[in-house]
Amino acid sequence: MVKKLLSFLLCACLLLTVTACSGGGTTDSEPAGTKSPESRSNQHDTSNQPENEPDASASPSENEPDQSSDETTSGSNILVAYFSLAGEQYEVGVIEKGNTEIVAEMIADAIGADTFKIESTEEYPTTYDGLLDISRKEEDDPPEIADTVDNMDDYDTIFLGYPIWWGDTPTIIKVFLQSYDFSGKTIIPFCTHGGSGLAGTDRTISGLCPDSTIGEGLAIRGSTAQNDRDSAKESVTKWLSDNGY
Repeated sequence: MVKKLLSFLLCACLLLTVTACSGGGTTDSEPAGTKSPESRSNQHDTSNQPENEPDASASPSENEPDQSSDETTSGSNILVAYFSLAGEQYEVGVIEKGNTEIVAEMIADAIGADTFKIESTEEYPTTYDGLLDISRKEEDDPPEIADTVDNMDDYDTIFLGYPIWWGDTPTIIKVFLQSYDFSGKTIIPFCTHGGSGLAGTDRTISGLCPDSTIGEGLAIRGSTAQNDRDSAKESVTKWLSDNGY
């Protein structure tokens, strides 16, 4: 009887030992709710990712807009070149800014053009009588221009400004026109004057640049440019509009 009882207890102990082993342990695995660094790095949580955010796995060309077409460059293909003097001038007295320069700035501001001031290497007299004297002599002794337009080839259209001297363009304007190749370009003259208007200077320019297109010119009285700038600006705006600008 005792042997049977001992045998029964031994069997019961063996049965409990087998049951405990078959349940599996956690001593060699991570605690519940944790992941190894490798598993975290390979896991992609997209729950907070914006809908339109580029896919990080895509190539740069798939994520970035194509900028190879419709590319624009900065800068202008229009130049406002002008000759203008301050000092003592006909009708307006002693001025700090030349009449033609005032008009040139209005044109450049209105159409976003580049500007180039045509200046002589020799300084002009500041008195009216002195200017009359030198202007007579320049035809036989043309002035030298102090600076150059390095990128003239970049410009398709040149607005050319000057005062009327002795019923014509100043000699320095003729020197300027002979200094570059204006073939295929459009030259649009504008001038300030004391009563002569354009004085046929558009024909002078055409003769010097026979392979250029000469646009419709603008003539503004010097006293208007200097003393009635609102009126001058209205004339400039209308003229630009008539020329398609």
